[in-house]
Amino acid sequence: MTATLISLFSIVIGIAGANLTGFIFKKYSLGLIGNTIAGAFGSVFFIKFFGRFGFDPAAITSLGNINFRLFLINTIVSFLGAAIAVISIQKLKTKMNKHS
Repeated sequence: MTATLISLFSIVIGIAGANLTGFIFKKYSLGLIGNTIAGAFGSVFFIKFFGRFGFDPAAITSLGNINFRLFLINTIVSFLGAAIAVISIQKLKTKMNKHS
């Protein structure tokens, strides 16, 4: 598995996490398309931001084989980043609509 495939898998996990968050917490749902977009961006942002601690896709495949512990951390951060993005965007949207 290359670093590109791991990156794509992380984005898919983020999309799934955002849609699952929207499904479980209806209050924070942005709809299917909104959750998908928020999940993709939230996942990428969190992996880029926190991946510097050593679990970015390049570090996972650095020795030629997959480090599954780093891969697990990568997927958890991707999932949580997407969930946090959906909740944050919905809260921001609600706050902005109150003041208009």
